[in-house]
Amino acid sequence: MPPTGPQTGSESSSRAAAPPAAPRALPKAVGKRRRRRASRLFSYDRSLGSRYVAGADEAGRGSLAGPLVAAGVLLDHETLARRDRIALGLLNDSKMLSREEREQLYPVVLRAARRVAVDVRCVGGIDSRGLHVSNIAALARCLERVSIEGAICLSDGFRLPGCRVEHQAVIDGDKTSAAIAAASIIAKVTRDRYMHRAEGTYPGWDFAGNVGYSTPEHRAAIRDVGISVLHRRSFNSIAYSQLALGGEPMPGDLGEAGPAEPAGQDSEGVADVLVGRDPAVAVEQHPDHVEAKRADAA
Repeated sequence: MPPTGPQTGSESSSRAAAPPAAPRALPKAVGKRRRRRASRLFSYDRSLGSRYVAGADEAGRGSLAGPLVAAGVLLDHETLARRDRIALGLLNDSKMLSREEREQLYPVVLRAARRVAVDVRCVGGIDSRGLHVSNIAALARCLERVSIEGAICLSDGFRLPGCRVEHQAVIDGDKTSAAIAAASIIAKVTRDRYMHRAEGTYPGWDFAGNVGYSTPEHRAAIRDVGISVLHRRSFNSIAYSQLALGGEPMPGDLGEAGPAEPAGQDSEGVADVLVGRDPAVAVEQHPDHVEAKRADAA
């Protein structure tokens, strides 16, 4: 069994908890291009013929460690306030934005959305059920929770077998649809905040820097100190498959279940639906328990 790192506080916890810096002012030309891009996202949604458009996207699908977080966002294009349209001018695929820009957009999306849902799939569930199955189920759950009568529902990249609402898969949806791009912001910020906090409890893998994704430093840490309870152990993980193809030796047999994750509240499959003007607390109602499911109970 590979060694696991200590669950202790460290100096890195203060870095992990530090809020992101305020985004720098963009050059006029860059800002104009981004506003045009955001305008195209909203134009696509409005072209679908419904005032209500729901989008779902995920964060963490390809990571070595940490949960998979899906989000769903319902936008009402008839009642979207002008100040929110202006504030959403930076809206884009979350991967194309800096951490500071995503944090800036996060409360704007919460304020502008008619509904928001977040669904977390923990490491134990991913290892036992498989990454793709977990991803599809999380996206479907989010769309089901935010959909209302008359809404057009969109999923980024995948059809969702078993989803109880009619939906369309949109290739590169987070670069195409405002609703999907908004969902990508919620999913990415929610997950990144969790991984930054995890750095204080599980130092040694630089979770605050890599948020669980594969980097040379992260792979070196796995070789040197092993894996933590936040690392995915299954061969079903795309990230571990890529790591093996790259010739990097992994500690121990990652096909084994590994040590149980810390006991606590089970958030597997739970979605928070947020309706109203101040949903920020509810979105992250239990962020510190997304890894609470025991591996042997998944």
